[in-house]
Order: sequence, then C-alpha cells, then structure tokens
Amino acid sequence: MTSEYGGERRSTGSSTIALLYAARTARGLGDGFAAIVLPAYLVELGYSPFQIGVVATGALLGTAILTLGVGWLGSSRPLRGLLLAGALIMVLTGVGFATLDSFLLLVILAFVGTINPSSGDIGIFVPLEHAMLASDVDDKRRTLIFARYSLVGGLSSAVGALLAMAPDLFVSFDVPRLTALRAMFFVYAGLGLVGAGLYRLLPDTRPAAKEQASRSALGPSRGIVYRLAALFSVDAFAGGFAVQSMVALWLFERFEMSIAAASLFFFWSNTLAAFSYPVAARLSRRFGLINTMVFTHIPSSICLIVAAVVPDLTVVLVLLSIRAALSQMDVPTRTSYVMAVVTPEERPAAASVTAVPRSLASSVSPVLAGAMLSTAFSGLPLLICGSLKIAYDIALLRSFRHIRPPEESRSLSEPKSSVTEGSRKQIA
Repeated sequence: MTSEYGGERRSTGSSTIALLYAARTARGLGDGFAAIVLPAYLVELGYSPFQIGVVATGALLGTAILTLGVGWLGSSRPLRGLLLAGALIMVLTGVGFATLDSFLLLVILAFVGTINPSSGDIGIFVPLEHAMLASDVDDKRRTLIFARYSLVGGLSSAVGALLAMAPDLFVSFDVPRLTALRAMFFVYAGLGLVGAGLYRLLPDTRPAAKEQASRSALGPSRGIVYRLAALFSVDAFAGGFAVQSMVALWLFERFEMSIAAASLFFFWSNTLAAFSYPVAARLSRRFGLINTMVFTHIPSSICLIVAAVVPDLTVVLVLLSIRAALSQMDVPTRTSYVMAVVTPEERPAAASVTAVPRSLASSVSPVLAGAMLSTAFSGLPLLICGSLKIAYDIALLRSFRHIRPPEESRSLSEPKSSVTEGSRKQIA
C-alpha cells in the first residue's frame, strides 16, 4: 500500500489501523470513567459547580492549544513520536489528579494535561490518529474506517463509564470515598502507559524530504478548512454547555443521582452512541455526508431541549438516550468529510485547525454552564446547547450541501478533480 502521508510505500496498513484502534480503546476507557469521576471527585474535595466548570474550561482550553501545536507539527514531524509524547502527558495527568487537591494546581493540570470532560474524542491525539488513518485507506473505505474507529472509541468509553461505579464498590469495602476516587486517576495513568506501548509499535512515518521543505501546513484547501472550522466552533460552543461531566453534575444536583446510577446510564448512552457510528457510515453512502450530519443532529438537539424542562427523571433519561443515539452520527462523517476535501499533505493541519476552534469554543461554555446550574432553572445549559446546535446544523447545510467529497462525486458521474477543485474555489 502506498501511504499518502510522506509518499512512503507501506505494507503495514492493516496493522497500523489495528494499533490505532487498540490505542483508541485504551484512551476511550480512561475518558469514559474520567468524565464521570471528575465532577464527583471535585465535589468530594468541596468545590462548587462553578469551580468544576472552571476546571472543565481549563481542560478544553488547554486541549485546544496543544491540539493546534501537534497538528502543525504533524505536517513535518514523525507522527509516532508526537503520539508517544501525548501518551506520556496522559500518564502525568492521571498521576497529577490522583495526588493534588489544590484548586489552582488542578486547573493548571487540567489545562496542560489530557483530561477530557467531554464524551467526545478530543485532544492532541485526534489530528495525528486521523491523519494516519486517512493515509492508509482509499476514498470509498474512508468513512467506514472512521466509523469503525469511532465505534471502537464509543464502546470503550461506554465500558469506561461502567468502570466509574468502581469507587462505590470500593466504599462498600470500607475504603474512604476520596481514596477510591483518587485510585481511578491512577488507572487513567496506567491506560496512558498502555497507549504508549501501542504507539511504539507504529511505523516511524516521516514526511518526504522534498515535500517537507516546500509545502505549507495548509495550501489550496485553506478556504474550506477555515470556513468549516468556524461552523464547527459554533457546534462546539453549544456542546460545551452539555459536556458529559456537566450533564453528570446536573443529574447529581437536580435529581440526586448516585455515581453508580450515573455510570450505568452513561454506559448505555455511550453504547447507543457507539453503535450509531456504523449506522452513520451506511446512511452517508445513501444520503451523503453533510445530509447525514445535519438530519440526525437536529432531532437529537430537540430531545435535549425537551429534557431541560421535563421534571421526571425517567423521561429525562429516555430523552438523553435518544439524543445519545443520534447526536454522535456526525462524528465519523464530519471527520471523513474534512479528510476528503483537503489534499493528503494538508490532513494533519486540517484535522488540527478544524479541531482546535471546537476545543477553544467549547472551553468557554462549561464555566457558564456551571454558573447556570446554581440558578433556579438548572436546565438552562441544555436548552442553550440544543438551540445553538440547531442553528449550526442549518448553517452547515446551507453552506456545504453542494460541496461533495470524491466518492459522492463519482456516484454522480462527476470527475473527482473537477468537483474537488471547484469546491475549493467556491469556498475560498
């Protein structure tokens, strides 16, 4: 197989994909329980919902800056080395959260570390893994590969959410609750070590020397990437009001839900989200990537809006479950679309530039959501999230419904080059 990244011939495409799937599994397990344990841990330390929102904001803001850096470095540096560095940061993050209790130090650690208050796949690993995956597949298989990648991540996050019940189990054996919560962050660090071991087995892919010297991180697709980034930032700003940690905190505060009950719920909701990924790949082949993104997203946002005002916990959980089954279908389709409408050399930077505004925008929302949770109408963050996401979906459909990726162009008997170049000129 010829790798589009760096122009090197590679016979290990399948093994590379398998290793990336395995590493995504390890990260998903950690992210799955960390998003639930984090607010419970901070509550146990005596911090308010507003302070918890500050920690979540710090995590998302730091993630954005680190993601931007590795995305640009990924255009000229070996991807394996950057992934190993990210795994080391994950280890240090877990150890730090397990041993620190100063609010200022926790905010700093959240900023420089890999802790993920969201149920989505964000962070420094994303642009690097996406670029490696895209380099090993053709256009027809690209969305399927990303759907499987998201499925693996979603299922592992679901299992991770189930592991969040472990502190309550430890408490039943007379382990202090704070100690039990701290232990989960050591587990998080251990999963970082597992990821590092898997990344070491990846091929040491390097950019071709003649391309490295001459190419810029973003070239002919700059206009497309920047406009997509702007729209994605609106979606992310909205999503920041309802990241998993804040939804868990909302359930804790409004319905007095236990961490064990919350972990069981998020296990099933993350499982529903995970199995939506291959469904999204099938829908995209029939209806197109943009249509699949938009027309699955809008109903999920309506469910979130209704959940914000319903007083019954059972109805709320049903609505949130429906939302989980629909809201993540845009993840593999969005990633595939970005990788499709840029050149191979631009993929690491494109993945980073579209991911970073998402993290930056979403980093503002949790602190606002934390403040709103203390008001008379604690469901306000969910209401704002759903409304803004619907506005984003309408804007995305209007702006990009005519900009088709190569595989959709071929299905319409249009030459790939003419559609791709025409799309870039239209957006630019």
